[in-house]
Amino acid sequence: MNARFALTQDLVLIGAGGHGRVLMAAIDLQGGWVVGVSDPKLAAGGTAPGGQPVLGEDELLQRCPPDKVMLVNGVGSTGAPRARHDVFARWRAQGYRFAAIVHPSAFIAAGAAVGEGVQVMAGAVVQNDARIGANSLVNTRAGVDHDCVLGETVHLAPGVTLSGGVTIGDRTHVGTGACVIQGVRIGSDVLIGAGAVIVGDVADGARVAPGAVAGERKESPR
Repeated sequence: MNARFALTQDLVLIGAGGHGRVLMAAIDLQGGWVVGVSDPKLAAGGTAPGGQPVLGEDELLQRCPPDKVMLVNGVGSTGAPRARHDVFARWRAQGYRFAAIVHPSAFIAAGAAVGEGVQVMAGAVVQNDARIGANSLVNTRAGVDHDCVLGETVHLAPGVTLSGGVTIGDRTHVGTGACVIQGVRIGSDVLIGAGAVIVGDVADGARVAPGAVAGERKESPR
């Protein structure tokens, strides 16, 4: 277990869908303890799939104040990170902090910087001098090479490859298996489809189709 990311406080998971269940397994392997789950799709007072009590929002605020627990953002992103962003912003505004979740099989170089609430899942790699912004998700087997900079609430879906020196803006989703060549800049609120190959810069708000080769190529100096 990476001592940098030891889970020393009780946790409350926000969201109990597919991504939430994956996080539960990673938390267990990290030695963390989830004392409750909050999800509007589950009836307050019941139990979550993992056996934890389901807390309504008011109950969470009363029973688990910000000085007693940290939160884990279990809201995933299937192309639109806005919902994940909103969960993080709303609970931070009420004084809560979010725990970083790092699967024991992930590799994060000592020189990499990881923001609040970042999640690095099984088999993922984050290399030296990379910076991962708060609330971002580096999903299963994704690779972030040296000197990459990710903004807040970026989702790298399973199997994404970022070559060195890539920059990605806030709330951008990079789909499963996409590849980004070195030195590319991708803007904020971008959606890159699964399997796309990004060979040049991508503007804010752009949409790249699955499997496309895209990006504004830079002219080579003469």
